[in-house]
Amino acid sequence: MMKKILVLYYSSYGHVETMAKAVCEGVTSVAGVELSLKRVPELVPQELAEKSGFVLNQSAELARPAELADYDAILFGVPTRFGNMASQMRNFLDQTGGLWAQGKLIGKIGSAFTSTGTGGGNETTLQSLHTTLFHHGMLVVGLPYSCPELADISEVKGGSPLGAACIAGADGSRAPSAKELAMAKFQGKHVAELCLRMQG
Repeated sequence: MMKKILVLYYSSYGHVETMAKAVCEGVTSVAGVELSLKRVPELVPQELAEKSGFVLNQSAELARPAELADYDAILFGVPTRFGNMASQMRNFLDQTGGLWAQGKLIGKIGSAFTSTGTGGGNETTLQSLHTTLFHHGMLVVGLPYSCPELADISEVKGGSPLGAACIAGADGSRAPSAKELAMAKFQGKHVAELCLRMQG
């Protein structure tokens, strides 16, 4: 039976969207899994979002909170906002109280990746997500040091054992690097492999 994996993200300027697509590459490199890529709704009024330069033409369809129960593993991608997850993802997760009350996510794999401006908030943003996943009873998976880029300090990059990350620059002008995308892909593959190992 195919394992169903969801990559669910929020992205204002496209950095997390790019990372999410790399995560998807990793997931689909593993046979026996079925992938869905979705995003959470934007909360910023369209006029303000356009004025702020948000990427509004993202192709991923919008997710509904109730559908999280349909997946065996979920990888959440979200940018930092002062060391916490962006409010768009927080708002989405705050609507999962019904799933929590029914224990619908208990035992499912949860993992997270992020984007930060300068690296500040890299780990605390992921921890803010992890805390919610723990409350749901999910099995939280990070990014192990078997990922070679994690220990590579030859250049500035995001990422930690808590999950893949990119550094966007304080003005958002830096695109995810090859090493950061490699970590995202590794995390997707790692989660997919663990998902299959839990067949029984």
